[in-house]
Amino acid sequence: MSETSQSLGRTTRLRRARRAVLIVATAISVLMVLLVLAAWRNDLEISHNRGVTSGEVISAGRLRSAVSYVTPDGVTHNPKVGILYPTNLTAGMRINVEYSTNDPDLVRVAGRDASVAVVPAASVIVVVWAIALPLLVLIRRKQRQG
Repeated sequence: MSETSQSLGRTTRLRRARRAVLIVATAISVLMVLLVLAAWRNDLEISHNRGVTSGEVISAGRLRSAVSYVTPDGVTHNPKVGILYPTNLTAGMRINVEYSTNDPDLVRVAGRDASVAVVPAASVIVVVWAIALPLLVLIRRKQRQG
């Protein structure tokens, strides 16, 4: 293989690496923004068709907690996807919940809203770009050396 073809291959690999870093960082950032927008949309749905009741936390985890509650029509609900904004819950807790009367399985801890999703999403974006930017600088240096 000649030196020119090796150089072209290296240039192509670096260009692809740069593109891949940009695509991955941008995709993760977009997903985080969409996550916050989805939380905001869910909050709007709950706020526009709001029902309030008390519920019991069945299981609690960092990312998902299950809750059981009864709506005024006497139906017990235990949403399969869990409760929105489940931080700091423990199994057996009695909590107030807000739910959508149009979709009782769309439920959140009373008093919490999408604003609690902003900091974690923004943190992910910051970390992703804190990793991506140095990688992009490194790739750019290698491109200039080649």
